[in-house]
Amino acid sequence: MTFAPLHTLATTLLPHALEPGDDGAHDLSHLQRVWNNVRRIAGEEGGDLKVLLAATLLHDCVAVEKSSPLRPRASQLSADKARGVLSELGWSSCEIDAVAHAIAAHSFSAAIAPTSLEARILQDADRLDALGALGVARTFYVAGRLGRALYDPNDPCAEQRELDDAHFTLDHFQTKLLHLAEGFNTAAGIRLAQVRHERLQRFRQELLEEIGQ
Repeated sequence: MTFAPLHTLATTLLPHALEPGDDGAHDLSHLQRVWNNVRRIAGEEGGDLKVLLAATLLHDCVAVEKSSPLRPRASQLSADKARGVLSELGWSSCEIDAVAHAIAAHSFSAAIAPTSLEARILQDADRLDALGALGVARTFYVAGRLGRALYDPNDPCAEQRELDDAHFTLDHFQTKLLHLAEGFNTAAGIRLAQVRHERLQRFRQELLEEIGQ
């Protein structure tokens, strides 16, 4: 998978896209998938592809671990770094502002409302990667890196306790994943999110069945 049709721009920006690290949930393949989602949504909704590609490639350019207290500021840190990168490349202030806003607003934890079409598209495209089969895979991958249990063996569905996704991965479906589809911005994003939302629901139901719930 490539970053068509803007190969030259991608080649320029990729060296700035990812910090050294071992986070397989936020790596080159994630950027490729988000760009694929961006192009699919933009094909129906419109949007400036140059701005969208820059925002896609730089939206995780500052790495902040999920468990870090800085996590709510991760998208803003990436937006600030992107401003510097694009300024050095001679981008106009208008383009830089557009890219920076899209990056800052893409994050679930940042709670920044996307006010441009490009920001709405990037937010939808990134959130699609947290849904469906990929959402399941990334959730359990991150949980493994952080040493979290699959679920609470005494109360898998959190019927007699508070939800606690810092310790039990299955709880994350109820605290976040199963709510993501409610917050999409574009008609194309809403449609795609619903398909992946149903996959999340099926996985959770089947997992509970297999553990005897």
